[in-house]
Amino acid sequence: MTATLLFDLDGTLAETDWAHLKAFEIVLGDHGIDIDEAIFKARVVGRSNLEIGAHFFPDMTAAEQKAICDHKEAVYREIVGRIEPVPGLLALLDWADRHDIRCGVVTNAPRLNADHILVGLGLADRFASVVCGQELPESKPHPLPYLTGLAELGGDAAISVAFEDSPSGLSAAVAAGLPVIGMTTNLAAAEVLAAGATMAASDFTDAAMLAFVRARTGRQ
Repeated sequence: MTATLLFDLDGTLAETDWAHLKAFEIVLGDHGIDIDEAIFKARVVGRSNLEIGAHFFPDMTAAEQKAICDHKEAVYREIVGRIEPVPGLLALLDWADRHDIRCGVVTNAPRLNADHILVGLGLADRFASVVCGQELPESKPHPLPYLTGLAELGGDAAISVAFEDSPSGLSAAVAAGLPVIGMTTNLAAAEVLAAGATMAASDFTDAAMLAFVRARTGRQ
């Protein structure tokens, strides 16, 4: 068992929620449904497409809901464009490599989205595990995605750290026994702390966050 770092994808590795919101505006608009940032944060961020489809289209079949969500993801991949990693991420990954700390991604995003973003960031080869909750029997906020990530990396929750930006992701990581750094890319510090974060950080250059990671993993 070893120390690991487990990262959510959207809003944690890169700021992509703006593109998700735009894609939902387009696709839901085609069905006469209006969505704004408040609805997006309350009903979409951190949730699986299964939950999203059921919420917005309760009278449709599961297959119809999935088709609409799949279309939204295709629109998202078309409009997301060039993306940059959250400041400090590359330096943190380099530090982890030097100290033999394995890193993984744990996301509710579809596999096509995860691959698209990681390739776009130039990080496809930097993570030893990429867990997509929608491929498991349970997705976030259930702890299974994080437990799966730990298992695939041979990680020990007692010396590992998770990074999340959504309430469902925070709940999942905490339930898996992980301390969580709450990224404030989309939520205020008070919100991520209220959702269970051990501490809040605006990006990966935060000195207090880096000190916590070093102490937790036992590496300096």
